[in-house]
Amino acid sequence: QVQLVESGGGLVQTGGSLRLSCAPSERVFSIDSWGWYRQAPEKEREMVATITDAGNYNYAESAKGRFTITADIAEKTVFLQMNDLKPEDTAVYYCFAEMLKTTLMGEPSDLWGQGTQVTVSS
Repeated sequence: QVQLVESGGGLVQTGGSLRLSCAPSERVFSIDSWGWYRQAPEKEREMVATITDAGNYNYAESAKGRFTITADIAEKTVFLQMNDLKPEDTAVYYCFAEMLKTTLMGEPSDLWGQGTQVTVSS
């Protein structure tokens, strides 16, 4: 069963940068849109950024101007470049793939990654 594999999390100081990446564990046919979400301790999961296969994107207010979401459509990989990180960005970051199809005629499904920890020290 295909899974989403995230990487790039870690510990960084305030003002630092990290680049998250996410890709399916096996070859897939298509993905309609991607998203990065995050969940801090004792808080609900929130959207950070999304991007469609047409290149339309959306950012949370807290991410605008600091984070950039990009996608490699051919490689079915999504990235989140995070700059000027702040302690309040500390959270587990989850990748989300919407309407993923493993084959042309396959049923689409939505998938979540397992999450990658991002910790920003003050």
